[in-house]
Amino acid sequence: MSLVSQIIVSADSELRYPSIGELQSIQNYLQTGESRIRISCILRDKEQEIVQQASKSIFQLHPEYIAPGGNAEGARKRSLCLRDYGWYLRLITYGILAGDKESVENIGIIGVKEMYNSLGVPMLGMIDSILCLKEETLKLLNVDDIKIIAPYFDFIILGMS
Repeated sequence: MSLVSQIIVSADSELRYPSIGELQSIQNYLQTGESRIRISCILRDKEQEIVQQASKSIFQLHPEYIAPGGNAEGARKRSLCLRDYGWYLRLITYGILAGDKESVENIGIIGVKEMYNSLGVPMLGMIDSILCLKEETLKLLNVDDIKIIAPYFDFIILGMS
């Protein structure tokens, strides 16, 4: 649900008008709309590059993942890892566009620990992977854009911790 929708639903459930603070939140959200769209386009257009560079970083950090017996051993397992990296980038664009972390939480955080644990994927590796994705993504953005996007990466990292 978008920030605007959340504020409206919250006010309506309490039979009141949006507060000054809520209206200010909407104003701030609308003022960053162009930046949010631009950031989302960068993630979409540069996904392959970001994922490729992040995967190099994670496998340098954890070479045991691509070694025999590792979670990303072989082309098939490695491609599944890279698919997940792209999925997380896409998930972040949803949050950025909505101006809210709820979609990130509902789609990407709830149950993620259990899923990766059941697959034998080390959570430390996933956290490090998201950190690598964050680092590679931030290289493509300006300071103002970083202020918008960084909290979404941090939210996922916190949710996995």
